[in-house]
Amino acid sequence: MDTLTSVGPIRLVLLGVYVAMSSLAFIMYGMDKAAARQGRWRTPEVTLHLVSAFGGWPGALVAQRVFRHKTRKQPFRMMFWFTVIINCIALVWLVANLPS
Repeated sequence: MDTLTSVGPIRLVLLGVYVAMSSLAFIMYGMDKAAARQGRWRTPEVTLHLVSAFGGWPGALVAQRVFRHKTRKQPFRMMFWFTVIINCIALVWLVANLPS
């Protein structure tokens, strides 16, 4: 049996959501870093946190390292990790309650 089809279509959709949201988060962090350097309008932190909470945290984590952005601001970091924990709890609950 093919590995991808054996995980089920709902799980593939979930994986797609994580890939899409992570890509979006990565792009948003890059654009926010560029805006910060140029003194332009910035992405609100709450928007970055919402994208992380809805599955974009892996991309956000990579972007923080790549762009060296939002890595020293402690209140932001604490809220970021809170969104990661909330998302992981929701993911575990969702996967545990999906039909086999």
